[in-house]
Amino acid sequence: MLYAVIKALLSGVVIAAASEAAKRSPAIGAVILSLPLISILAFFGCGGTPPIRERLRLSQSTFWFVLPTLPMFLVLPALLRNGAGFWPALGLSCLVTLLLYAAMAWTLGKLGISL
Repeated sequence: MLYAVIKALLSGVVIAAASEAAKRSPAIGAVILSLPLISILAFFGCGGTPPIRERLRLSQSTFWFVLPTLPMFLVLPALLRNGAGFWPALGLSCLVTLLLYAAMAWTLGKLGISL
């Protein structure tokens, strides 16, 4: 339980640091957010040391599901540039991401790649 609280607090610190850094420089905030810090924390498991096989599967699954998130960072600014409000643009971007997640899961299943 303590380990879960520590991970949650550390995750919050990373988000707060990125938000504060982004106020000064969007590029620095983006670099902080793009670091795989949360993934690295997950590799340590829930207080114990998970077997290598679990870390391998988590790492591979993370790779495959990062790909469908990338278009969000193109769709959101495109919508905002074209006059969409922030919340509708964010909602549509999240919907696109969810559809791409489903497409990725379906495609991986068809390719025989288990997650």
